[in-house]
This record gives sequence, structure tokens and C-alpha cells, in this order.
Amino acid sequence: MRNTAHRIDGLQYNNWSPEIFEQMKVGGVDAVHVTIAYHENLRETILNLEAWNRWFEMYPNRLMLGRTGDDVRRARETGRTAIFFGFQNPSPIEDDIGLVEIVHTLGARFMQLTYNNQSLLATGCYESHDSGITRMGKQVIKEMNRVGLVIDMSHSAERSTLEAIDLSARPIVISHANPSAWAPALRNKSDDVMKALAARGGMFGFSLYPHHLKDKSACTLESFCSMVARTADLVGVENLGMGTDLCQNQPDTVVEWMRKGRYTKDTDYGEGSASNPGFPPMPAWFKDNRDFDNVAAGLAAVGFNSHDVDALLGENWLRFFDQNFGPVASQESQINRAPATQQSADNAKQLA
Repeated sequence: MRNTAHRIDGLQYNNWSPEIFEQMKVGGVDAVHVTIAYHENLRETILNLEAWNRWFEMYPNRLMLGRTGDDVRRARETGRTAIFFGFQNPSPIEDDIGLVEIVHTLGARFMQLTYNNQSLLATGCYESHDSGITRMGKQVIKEMNRVGLVIDMSHSAERSTLEAIDLSARPIVISHANPSAWAPALRNKSDDVMKALAARGGMFGFSLYPHHLKDKSACTLESFCSMVARTADLVGVENLGMGTDLCQNQPDTVVEWMRKGRYTKDTDYGEGSASNPGFPPMPAWFKDNRDFDNVAAGLAAVGFNSHDVDALLGENWLRFFDQNFGPVASQESQINRAPATQQSADNAKQLA
């Protein structure tokens, strides 16, 4: 009998197909945050939205567009998966703050302030110098807060991430990463970042992308789930979920686009190498959406009770969706919100 708890993945970027849609159903996946832009401008992003509209039209019994937490519940009730759109780069808003509301109206619910490089808004994790949130970035954060477009700092550098947490009047996310203390990748996050994120009600999604894992593709389920348990001890289980970063069936030309975009003519191996330039194989215990039960069993094996397993595999994300996808309730609620740190107070003055 299927678990009654909702199952949500905080990030996937697959080569979408009817086969994968069926695997989501078999795996009991009620909602997925789907990347629809890496380096695309607005027009190119709209083409990706058009492609998803065709999927919705062709597979109405498998898929539906997600805009709110209630859409996750409707997807569960009707045996479908709700698809929530997100950007891994702010390129779709180009240099126009007015496009923030436009992309939210079109269905976007997450936007990273950077990919790996410096953007108009903040600094990416591959840059040698992190200058923090830019002047435009501070204004975009306010606008994203206003309309309910969630700030994602998965690929951003440390100072930029900490500043975004403090500057934002609403909780933000790191949708797909792991603790750097466990796996010291450029993309993974420090304890300081994770504690600051949790203190402001933000969400952290655990990644299963091999370059983010200890021992990479050879990472064991026990190692991964023990890391989740240590992180829950650090920041609390209520701030944690899954963000697998599953890139199923993608050709290596796609990872080249992800890493290079249009910024260079040179080869960029990102977290890979000349000897391993493409997508690395997933760990044996998580190949596709049918394998979430393996994760559930692994979490239980390291000591999580059933309530906390359900929270980690979807209920925490659902609560976050309910609270953060709509416009702010009132300006007064933002004004009266106490900064978490003195840095927050200083940043609030800068935004005034």
C-alpha cells in the first residue's frame, strides 16, 4: 500500500520522456522542481515552457503544472506528478527587474541568483573572489519576495549565499547540494551556511549527483543517510528535503551546455575532468524515480522515525511551498520581521 505522505523532489533535470513520467508514478513522486533554464534568455526559456505545455497536453493523466502547494495535493489525489518550474541562473530575466513578475506569472517558482559564474545579481561558486549580492541583486531579491519567486542559492558562493539569506524577507532555498564537511566539492555548503539558512526557515535539498557525494558514484546508501542524520542534528529535520539533481538519460552535450553556456570557447570540465568529462553514473541505489523507497529504507536504518522520513521525502517541501509561492501577505509583515543578525539589520538599511 502506498505511503500517504507526499513525496517531492527539490530538483531534477532529466531528458524527459514518457518512460520517466511513468517511473515518477511508480515511485510515488507527487511533485518535482524541474529546471527549465541554465543560460537561456527569456525567449529561449519560453520555448522550453512551450515544450512542457506539450507534455501536459499529451500526458494529462501523468502530469500537471504546479503553482501552489495545493497543486501537489491535487496531483496526489489524481495520480499525477505536479511540475514546478525553476531557473538555475537569472538569465531569463536578462537585465530587467520587471521580468521577475512576468516569469512568476508564467509559472516559475524558483530562481537561482547565479549558476557557477558571476551574474548580474551575485557571485557563483567557481569565482575566485566573492563580492556578494550586487546592487541589482538586492532589488531583485525584494521583487522576488514580493511576488513569491523563491530565491535559490545552490550554485552561489559563500558570502553571496549568506547575504541572500540575510537580505531576503522570506525564507530561501538551497535546492540541491550537500555539506562540504562530508564531501568537499565547490558546490557543497558549509555548516555556517546551513545553520544560517535553517535559522531563517529556509530549505536544504540533499543532492544525489555523484560529484556532490562522498566517494562519488561509489557512495553508499548508509554513508549518504548517515550524513543526512548528522545534518538533521545540526540544523533540525524540519529544514531538510531531497533535491536529487537527477539528470537521467541526458547526453553529454547537455552537461557541456550547463558548464559552458556562452561565456567561453574553452572546454570547461566543471566538477568533472578530462578523463571523466560527461555525466557520472548515479549510485547503484538511486538510478531513477522508482528508487525513492531505497532512500526511505536507508533513512529508517540510520534511526529516523516514520514521521521524519516522510518529512525528509516531501512533507517539509510541501509546507515550504504552501508558505512561499504566493505574494507577501502584507507589507507590514515584512517591516515587522526582526533581522536574524546584526548583518541582517545592516543589509535592511541598504535596501531601504
